[in-house]
Amino acid sequence: MPVDRKIARRFVNTGQEPKVESLLLTVPEEGFRRSNVSEPARSTYRLTRPVLLVMGIYPHYCAVGSLARPGLMSRSLYQPQEALMSELKIAIVTGAGSGIGRACSLALMKAGFTVVLTGRRQQNLEETAKAGAAFGKSLVVPADLTDPVSIEHLFAETKRLFGRLDLLFNNAGVGTPPVRLEEITLAQWQAVVATNLSAPFLCTQHAFRIMANQTPRGGRIINNGSISAYAPRPLSAPYTATKHAITGLTRSTALDGRQYDIACGQLDIGNAATEMTEGMTKGVMQSSGLMLVEPRIEVQNVADALVFMATRTLDANVLFMNVMATKMPFVGRG
Repeated sequence: MPVDRKIARRFVNTGQEPKVESLLLTVPEEGFRRSNVSEPARSTYRLTRPVLLVMGIYPHYCAVGSLARPGLMSRSLYQPQEALMSELKIAIVTGAGSGIGRACSLALMKAGFTVVLTGRRQQNLEETAKAGAAFGKSLVVPADLTDPVSIEHLFAETKRLFGRLDLLFNNAGVGTPPVRLEEITLAQWQAVVATNLSAPFLCTQHAFRIMANQTPRGGRIINNGSISAYAPRPLSAPYTATKHAITGLTRSTALDGRQYDIACGQLDIGNAATEMTEGMTKGVMQSSGLMLVEPRIEVQNVADALVFMATRTLDANVLFMNVMATKMPFVGRG
């Protein structure tokens, strides 16, 4: 893509911020690579933050720099490809259109990640991207996580556009209506298993294939567990079974990922204040059969915990973390 050298130098020298909401960029198919590759295939994509792409000013270097804050460009942009790639942090968040997924996506964007926002509802994903546009970078890639082909496309697009993946947050999850175990239909059971267990497994497989072969090698996978991974609520067999299974997937992923410098941990959440837990403000069934109101916590507590786990160096791992309402009925006998 032709770039006016005078304009590029003016941005580099002054740190001036373009007055635009987003830029449509054309980059080499294989990512931000040395520009002496002959006639590379090219791709076009949109980022939700102003990004300056400088290519061709020097024959063997390309540079990508955010102009989000004045003064950020005080250091030279002209860096080798390897240095640029090591600074570019790419995350995928499933279920990013609402609740915990939205809060964690925004927190990761603030922490410097470029976040690929995925889920079924494109409008909700666009709202998340808009909410983070003032302070972070994101890309919306809708996907049906019950469809293996859709999952494959999600990771193929991420690799094609960015060339790497540093973090996968397996967050998307569903439950069933609170009905007696013997009344749960096979279709209801299979729907919960497909979203809560099969999708994280398939996403983990694709993440392994990217992380194990990128430079720098490795990455991190974080699974959204639950307090239900330890103790069930009444009338929640499909959800509880899949969350127990996620704990096994977390342990196996952490073990099998060692040889590739891939770390894996699990964030077990109790009573975060989202639409899913709105009913707790009116009363939720206890093991005794009583309906009691339960305390909830601001979802930002979960997002902060996720960022802490995500920003450890790869030689350190938070294998399990519980974030829960202090007075929720979990510890003890109710």
